[in-house]
Amino acid sequence: QVQLVESGGGSVQPGGSLRLTCTASGTILNIYNMGWYRQAPGEQRESVATIDNSDTANYADSVKGRFTITRDHAKKTVDLQMNSLKPEDTALYYCYARIRRSILRPAETNWGQGTQVTVSS
Repeated sequence: QVQLVESGGGSVQPGGSLRLTCTASGTILNIYNMGWYRQAPGEQRESVATIDNSDTANYADSVKGRFTITRDHAKKTVDLQMNSLKPEDTALYYCYARIRRSILRPAETNWGQGTQVTVSS
């Protein structure tokens, strides 16, 4: 019923920028926190950035000062602006959102399918 779709991934040289967008659709009563995780080959999944329903953002230490997370409550989207990209940022990036679909059920965490970000020379 609820779908999260990411876009904006691609290949870029070190120092370049990309902007990821995640759009939520379906039957949605409320969206609470949203954010981005990433997973590189052979590595564990890690949280990159999160933003709550008051637009308070948190970042992993590895991306502070380079990445910015924002959301549009009306459009049900969350973006990740990635600047000064490094090879170690290469990973599959996943969007997530904690969504309540109905007053009759509790909120659940939903995930997008992932979008690839590759940073190399």
